[in-house]
Amino acid sequence: MPLTRRDFAKRSAYTGAGVALAGSVGVLGTAPGALGSEAGDTGEEGAERFGGGREAGYGPLVADPDGILALPEGFSYRIITRSGVTELESGESTPSNHDGTATFEGPRGVTLLVNNHELKGPRSDWEYPVPLTEGLVYDPAASGGCTVVEVHRHGQVAEWVGIAGTSTNCAGGRTPWDTWLTCEENEDKAGEHGMTKDHGYVFEVDPHDRRANRDPKPIKALGRYAHEAVVVDTRRGHLYLTEDASGPNGLFYRWVPPQGFRHGRGRLRTLADDAGVLQAPKCYDSGGRFVDDLARATKTGTVYGVDWVDVPDRDAKTVPVRKQFDDGAVTRGRKLEGMWWADGGAYIVSSYAREESPGRHDGQVWFYDPRRRTLTLKVLLGVNKNPGEDGAFDGPDNITVSPYGGLIIAEDGEGIQHLFGATESGRTYPIARNDLNIGTEREQEFSEFTGVVFSPDGRTLFANIQDPGIMLAITGPWRRQA
Repeated sequence: MPLTRRDFAKRSAYTGAGVALAGSVGVLGTAPGALGSEAGDTGEEGAERFGGGREAGYGPLVADPDGILALPEGFSYRIITRSGVTELESGESTPSNHDGTATFEGPRGVTLLVNNHELKGPRSDWEYPVPLTEGLVYDPAASGGCTVVEVHRHGQVAEWVGIAGTSTNCAGGRTPWDTWLTCEENEDKAGEHGMTKDHGYVFEVDPHDRRANRDPKPIKALGRYAHEAVVVDTRRGHLYLTEDASGPNGLFYRWVPPQGFRHGRGRLRTLADDAGVLQAPKCYDSGGRFVDDLARATKTGTVYGVDWVDVPDRDAKTVPVRKQFDDGAVTRGRKLEGMWWADGGAYIVSSYAREESPGRHDGQVWFYDPRRRTLTLKVLLGVNKNPGEDGAFDGPDNITVSPYGGLIIAEDGEGIQHLFGATESGRTYPIARNDLNIGTEREQEFSEFTGVVFSPDGRTLFANIQDPGIMLAITGPWRRQA
């Protein structure tokens, strides 16, 4: 049953302030004094104290003498893979440009990680593309794909190709049936940029069964566009997907499976290309007014009602999906990035908004509640006026929900790059800083963090430095955040 403007306005009137606040899920709205723009609230200059006197987070970051990763006192890191240094089982180099990552519990204490490699365009453009392993190649002209990394209990590491010949594998999502959905942030068609097949699809990778990954097949039912991330509604079977695109801004999608379809390993690739229904959101505020872009929200706790509109041509044969809707038909968002399913819904990142949007910000995290059909703004980062100075955060990207409470977010902003947390009480705090300068001493440059995710036992936080491509395992005195 659609949620109409009138329905949402009536619901808002009945529930009053309850709809205008941060709702029934864990409160993650950043407090007004911690909008990521004041050094006194985040970073090395201090952390917000809880009522009992304990600080949010783990204290100030300590510079790394090796120039890679600054961490709080008592924490340490280990390099798991590094492009150009570590090797695959085949003897070829670990591919570069690490991105979205998920962890899985393997046999005999092994932690399995599926690691995207965001490599766009022809293979000749990259020194370390994903190797074209026989039987695992979709398009031999494309340079991206995924590797599977095995981290053994006693420290040994093995790495092998999960899929090759895909393009711009950015984020993705872990499934409840223990596989990885890797997403192409690309819209190239066969014949464009040297490609021999159409791109812009989602593929399934099984870290437990190498044979299941043979003869890769795109899941065309999920649409062809600049995919970013995907999550699975564990109760209803819907899939939610984000699009990182502009001109116009991208969309947040819902895929509704066909009646009688049952999820499981490898079942998505058996679907017909037009199976189920792919939809885009149409949002309304508490007064029943249409909201054209998520950047309109300027306060945490903002709640929008959501209706869903069918996508006309999900394979974008002539017109990109996001351009198939007239003004007023759907609600857009700038740089819709990482997602994570928890608390009965989807946490969704909008990385930043500038002149291409009706409002300006340096990051939003929304929560979509499928039961109430609402989007609630949980985290809002104000525009970072001094990105070259440590202390403020901007440009959230990959995201995970922490077993110790709140969110852990990978920063892909301007200037200095961090991993940072957002507590359930609404404060942000630093976890790590990228100290690896890939620029010059005079003009320093620091790559984004990607692939932030905890190990299945919650003891290790994995994250990547995208350029040159380093996977890190972070350990330390993790504790519950109040």
